[in-house]
Amino acid sequence: QVQLVESGGGLVQAGGSLRLSCAASGRSFSSYNMGWFRQAPGKEREFVAAISWSGGSTFYADSVKGRFTISRDNAKNTVWLQMNSLKPEDTAVYYCTSVYGSRLHISLGSWGQGTQVTVSS
Repeated sequence: QVQLVESGGGLVQAGGSLRLSCAASGRSFSSYNMGWFRQAPGKEREFVAAISWSGGSTFYADSVKGRFTISRDNAKNTVWLQMNSLKPEDTAVYYCTSVYGSRLHISLGSWGQGTQVTVSS
């Protein structure tokens, strides 16, 4: 089981950028596909982006495609989410998790504590 700690959230104006990090513990990190989800107040948790264990495949929700980029470094046990051109509707708590599925959009159930992203208009 991988333990996950997210960081990098904060308050940013619309159009700005943030880079989220997810630090994982455990020697098996490199064998896991990883993803980012988010949950806005009063809404269901939703898929944002995912990356395969090798980094060779990435997937994005339509709402963030072209603005967000997911990446990983298995030597550092870290996954990042670079978020550009942020919009107020991106405001949410962001979580990283291990994922599976044909588009890596289903969580295996191991969640970090989340990091808050707030985008002001």
